[in-house]
Amino acid sequence: MSTLSELPDPRVTAVRDLPARPDGDYVLYWMIAYRRTRGNHSLDRALRWARELNKPLLVLEPLRCDYPWASDRLHAFVLAGMRDNQGRCAEAGVAYYPYVEPGPRAGAGLLAALAARACVVVTDDWPCFFLPRMVAAAGERLEVRLEQVDGNGLLPIRAAGRVFPTAFAFRRYLQKTLGQHLGEGPRADPFLRLRLPAAPALPAEITRRWPPGIPDGLDALPIDHAVTPAGRGGSVAGHERLRRFVDGTLGGYEASHNTLDADNTSGLSPYLHFGHVGAHEVFDAVMRSAGWSPDKLKKNAGGKRHGFWGVAQDTEAFLDQLVTWRELGFNMCTYRDDYADYDSLPGWARQTLADHAGDPRPNLYTVDQLERAATADPLWNAAQTQLVRDGVITNYLRMLWGKKILEWSPSPQAALANLLRLNDKYALDGRDPNSYTNILWIFGRYDRPWGPERPIFGKIRYMSSDNTARKMPTRDYLRRYAA
Repeated sequence: MSTLSELPDPRVTAVRDLPARPDGDYVLYWMIAYRRTRGNHSLDRALRWARELNKPLLVLEPLRCDYPWASDRLHAFVLAGMRDNQGRCAEAGVAYYPYVEPGPRAGAGLLAALAARACVVVTDDWPCFFLPRMVAAAGERLEVRLEQVDGNGLLPIRAAGRVFPTAFAFRRYLQKTLGQHLGEGPRADPFLRLRLPAAPALPAEITRRWPPGIPDGLDALPIDHAVTPAGRGGSVAGHERLRRFVDGTLGGYEASHNTLDADNTSGLSPYLHFGHVGAHEVFDAVMRSAGWSPDKLKKNAGGKRHGFWGVAQDTEAFLDQLVTWRELGFNMCTYRDDYADYDSLPGWARQTLADHAGDPRPNLYTVDQLERAATADPLWNAAQTQLVRDGVITNYLRMLWGKKILEWSPSPQAALANLLRLNDKYALDGRDPNSYTNILWIFGRYDRPWGPERPIFGKIRYMSSDNTARKMPTRDYLRRYAA
């Protein structure tokens, strides 16, 4: 009979391709991106191994203190999710090992120590930030089978085999192929009717050197305390937000999600980023509310934004964001290591920006002035203030926010550096394939040349605060986020 490793699965990649060790003490799930215990392909895979080998499951969820932009904001959001996971694992009788680094490199060696006693190690396949390098390094060091599992979106990230230059091209591909993958979703509750052996006690030399636990406070941790917590993280909060969206905001989404009222958006991007809610969970909740079934798919949608799913237009508009645009970013990050680099922009965009690199700028602001919202544009200042306070920017203003930084920077390269710094430092959904899509779109990625040709922008799509104020009311927003 074939072992689990011999069964083909487009979502599973063997990072360390060794046979499973049946004499190990447990199956180890190294939870680093999909920080949830529901709707999780990686957890499903680990549990399948545990059942096949008749071994307990041990879930290791670590949190480093030296990742780029580590702060109270990001740590607090993750820690809330760890508390949710701890409670769920305790209810299910699954061994859970939360480890929060008290200092740089304090966690070095923990994974290797736990993996040395494991039958197999399963982890998450996240294609950007520092995680790919971390998993690759573990694959070189560990002497046990290491698998990474893709649970990022409805389409397996390696199914296409190529990068798509536009949302239209990717959408057309999705409409031809996605139907065959819709039945491959994760289990809604993998702990339901779970029967596994009890995990043995871990050696004292491991638990003494790396004490498991979730700290109540953040003051003692060597992270940026100036970037204060925003929002409530965790799967419980994420599912509460999902329910509110489906029951309320989803109706009318197409017309309202680009207004300046934050409650008109789904508000799910931070939870998707930290893995507290999965894309399949969001998709299933939305489609249940629509009474949808796969037989409603339209096979001849031709890459159009509406008509493929066979549901109401508001739901189609949201699904285009959740599936097309979100997974387009994962497509880029999977196949190109330079996904956040200026040179990854389309040739026409780099050429037109180069043609206008010497154009006079009406204002030049340092990154410090931008960070403090110290510009002459009240609407832009309000958007930056919202980012600093709340960790998000209302949808439409995020685009304007980026366009103005391009206009106010000495070069497009400097503008990109400023955008990445501000977004990755403050945004709850930063450091993410979707946020890199949004930022590089400012410079022409996935877009087309626009006329008339303008100073600084050239043929890059232009936006202005005055035009934005003419399109939508801004008074309440300006009052709410006065710099």
